[in-house]
Amino acid sequence: MTTAAASASHHLSPAFPGRAPWGTAGKLRAWQQGAMERYLQTQPRDFLAVATPGAGKTTFALTLASWLLHHHVVQQVTVVAPTEHLKKQWAEAAARIGIKLDPEYSAGPVGKDYHGVAVTYAGVGVRPMLHRNRSEQRKTLVILDEIHHAGDSKSWGEACLEAFEPATRRLALTGTPFRSDTNPIPFVAYEEGDDGIRRSAADYTYGYGSALRDNVVRPVIFLSYSGNMRWRTKAGDEIEARLGEPMTKDAISQAWRTALDPRGEWMPSVLRAADQRLTEVRKSVPDAGALVIAADQDSARAYAKLIREITGSKATVVLSDDTGASKRIDEFSESDDRWMVAVRMVSEGVDVPRLAVGVYATTISTPLFFAQAVGRFVRSRRRGETASVFLPTVPDLLTFANEMERERDHVLDRPKKEGEEDPYAESEQEMDEANRQEDEDTGEDMLPFEALQSDAVFDRVTYNGADFGMQAHPGSEEEQDYLGIPGLLEPDQVEMLLQKRQARQIAHSRKKPDSEADLLELPAERRPVVSHKEMMELRRQLNNMVGAYVHQSGKPHGVIHTELRRVCGGPPAAEATPGQLRQRIAKVQEWATRMR
Repeated sequence: MTTAAASASHHLSPAFPGRAPWGTAGKLRAWQQGAMERYLQTQPRDFLAVATPGAGKTTFALTLASWLLHHHVVQQVTVVAPTEHLKKQWAEAAARIGIKLDPEYSAGPVGKDYHGVAVTYAGVGVRPMLHRNRSEQRKTLVILDEIHHAGDSKSWGEACLEAFEPATRRLALTGTPFRSDTNPIPFVAYEEGDDGIRRSAADYTYGYGSALRDNVVRPVIFLSYSGNMRWRTKAGDEIEARLGEPMTKDAISQAWRTALDPRGEWMPSVLRAADQRLTEVRKSVPDAGALVIAADQDSARAYAKLIREITGSKATVVLSDDTGASKRIDEFSESDDRWMVAVRMVSEGVDVPRLAVGVYATTISTPLFFAQAVGRFVRSRRRGETASVFLPTVPDLLTFANEMERERDHVLDRPKKEGEEDPYAESEQEMDEANRQEDEDTGEDMLPFEALQSDAVFDRVTYNGADFGMQAHPGSEEEQDYLGIPGLLEPDQVEMLLQKRQARQIAHSRKKPDSEADLLELPAERRPVVSHKEMMELRRQLNNMVGAYVHQSGKPHGVIHTELRRVCGGPPAAEATPGQLRQRIAKVQEWATRMR
């Protein structure tokens, strides 16, 4: 450690590092020391630190704040956070190292016992002159947490500029500095590259890849599930498609929403698998918890009901960023309860270090939201912990999962060629939708539809940019192999185990006679060659027969399809062989004849 960094540590409050914020180590991590050294060498007025979620930005910021207060560089601290919940978390973390921040401040003088205040960007937007006056009256350090939120709206950005332009020092923090729009982020420097495009310039960057190598964050195992989806469009057409197969944007959205419908079979199957994974993780991490990221209130309540039916235990439900929600998050964090279901509070709003299993049950498909969602599960408490996130097989999500280590900057002048698709388009619009107070559905540009039927198939595991496994049915030995990976493993051990599981699955599938194997279990070279048109016609016949039998029997489509699979055997209709489809058509015809 350099002399400056050593001095910084030496002059911390006596309470530090007795209990560092959110379970971080008693001494500064290497990146935190490096960032401190970088700052103390130049003593800049503005400093942007980019560090992956879970790396310990709060510890770094409060260490620096303590040094600046001790050396009388500043006289007070203002922390600006995205949410009410995080504002309170900042105040609690600061109190642990002897810095007292008032999280309830609204106006007037600050109490003499406080070193400063913790406020939200929305609060600054309402009363920018109040905070400007405070910054002018006393030398102020402003900590702007998740600074990209200052660009969420023009008024917020302008308010931050007006309020904190007089501040003595400004420390900007973010785990996701990229935005899809061209709104400049206040107090962030932009540098022009050789291509003439201006990009945000961080003073210190610590990405997920570096944090993973340093064992600061957990490695993430992504388990994706596909399946056959069936829905009815506004025009009354019934569409059947396989989640993950090439489709139009609208069809992907509708298949995705069908999968997330709590009345189908996909969500119960995935929640059951995630709960089994949680049970395995808790063998080595007894207090490990799981989080479902839901799109709206109705879905969240329905998922909580499913979890109750699957596990026999109640799930904590967090519906919006209000006082009651913040309390429920704290209570869940301090308990050893298994499940929480949250609506939208995923965006830097849920900091529960024991979360180790996640289910991505929202249709937001932007890199910013995905990065922040996964960030809820990567905070490492001890070496060897892993995170497991369950996803629908949606191309965008799988791409993001494969690019976990990619570092991005905010681009101001991104020229768009005619006809070129921007994968980050509408990110911020969707993020704003995702974090609004109203709990409404976040789907964009989706045609009205009615979800009719869904089933789940284990698709693959994505880890460290590579895919493992062949498709398998829920509850199968092959799926259990992947769900049963130990919860405490080194990153290289995870990859080695996944390779072994995949080899065993392939060997197992090759041993079965074709007559006994499900279509999914057969290697591609042994699957029967049937034209796409023939398969579509057989599925259409089966669905028509089931539809007719629905009116005759009064049973739902899903119940009849499940009963056909139970009686005739084999996988869901999307993976069934022509022979299996013909057998089911004959069986449902037999049932219909008996009822006449």
